[in-house]
Amino acid sequence: MFSRRSRQRALGLIASSSLVAAGPCDIYSSGGTPCVAAHSTTRALYSSYTGALYQVQRASDSAKTSISPLSAGGVANAATQDTFCANTTCLITIIYDQSGRGNHLTQAPPGGFNGPEANGYDNLASAIGAPVTLNGQKAYGVFVSPGTGYRNDVTNGIATGDGTEGMYAVLDGSHYNDACCFDYGNAETNNKDTGDAHMEAIYYGTCGVWGTGSGSGPWVMADLENGLFSGSGAGLNSADPSISYRFVTATIKGKPSQWAMRGGNAASGSLSTYYSGARPSGYSPMHEEGAIILGIGGDNSNGAQGTFYEGVMTSGYPSDATENSVQANIVAAKYATTSLTSGPALTVGSSIKLQATTPGYTTRYLTHTGSTVNTQVVSSSSSTTLKQQASWKVRAGLGNSACFSLESVDTAGSYIRHYEFALQVGASDGSKQFKEDATFCPQAGLNGQGSSIRAWGYPTRYFRHYSNVGYAASNGGVKTFDATSSFNDDASWLISTGFA
Repeated sequence: MFSRRSRQRALGLIASSSLVAAGPCDIYSSGGTPCVAAHSTTRALYSSYTGALYQVQRASDSAKTSISPLSAGGVANAATQDTFCANTTCLITIIYDQSGRGNHLTQAPPGGFNGPEANGYDNLASAIGAPVTLNGQKAYGVFVSPGTGYRNDVTNGIATGDGTEGMYAVLDGSHYNDACCFDYGNAETNNKDTGDAHMEAIYYGTCGVWGTGSGSGPWVMADLENGLFSGSGAGLNSADPSISYRFVTATIKGKPSQWAMRGGNAASGSLSTYYSGARPSGYSPMHEEGAIILGIGGDNSNGAQGTFYEGVMTSGYPSDATENSVQANIVAAKYATTSLTSGPALTVGSSIKLQATTPGYTTRYLTHTGSTVNTQVVSSSSSTTLKQQASWKVRAGLGNSACFSLESVDTAGSYIRHYEFALQVGASDGSKQFKEDATFCPQAGLNGQGSSIRAWGYPTRYFRHYSNVGYAASNGGVKTFDATSSFNDDASWLISTGFA
């Protein structure tokens, strides 16, 4: 026989295990506000979900494959992606809707702001730009660089008009900028600005053109179209704090005449309410249109950056208690960072040289002439000046210490950076932009030799020599230097001790 205390302890364990087993969308459903869209590249958001989470396409042969959870309700099978994408580059082409309503996210088409692709579409995200672990198991998020975006303009069950809805997103609190607009949520169906109150989406970043929170940001705000709102109107809401946890939970919910915004640390603790009250003047009633966006504004404004791991949209206005239970589920998933680099290790403080591996060019090394990064033939008999120009000091990444920056040996204080995707050498101006543009993450060489060096802020782009000039190039794209021919060879380098 169990004692009364033993029975209570056993019931507590059952309740605890049931909570862990339930996914965020199970919790919303139990609260009477079911998910009508559920997106994640890291895990299943229903305890019984075994379907595809996302699709990747590799550059080598344009083949595609879908990535599913390891088990029902589990973490994404990252090993499937790693095997499929070995020795090539991969893009995330579809983020599947787990709700069963078919609200999948795909490459965002042109809108009020055109995309960077030749046809006006936005870019797709690198499949490897945002590695994490959940309960120790590797997965990948969606790393959105400026110009990258996903959208669905023909949806099923998403709120329209003055409809009631809720949403949450788990984001990277260290990856943001001040451009418009890193959003996830409800937007226009024609990809254009159709006026006030035609959107209701989560925003994260430091754009202060309309509303702001306290401090210097980043803030969670709501993009309601023609304004980012932190409270009842444009301007400052001092109750909306600057938050930069490595993993951020952000929630928005709205119903006629009222909306609320909450947030917190996705790795620990509970949610705080940043605003709950009346809608801004001119935003009641709302005129929601029911499209879904990720990484862009409603009119395809695509200058923002951020990282998305998971998020949902609901039918109905979730209670605080339901959102609190979802937050507990997110915390229990144990999001954590993992290595951004692979292949041969670099040592901070060492001097290195980078030798081309492209057949016919193996006597050439990455050098610079003034500010221009190029390749030149360098040998033991070369001048001291050229040897110094072909040598680089390894530094901790200026924009992310998990990666690296390369300082010029002959011009102390100057670093390789990309500017309009050309590689340059320049002195740091101390700005966030320079630091990020001068941060690179090595990985095993795409052609099986040495290392490939990808840009941290644009992980689809790699150090590449093209016509003997250095670029941050993608494997296919609108630029001449993005040509797919010889890409893997041109973007792979043998790294060894520097000439100087």
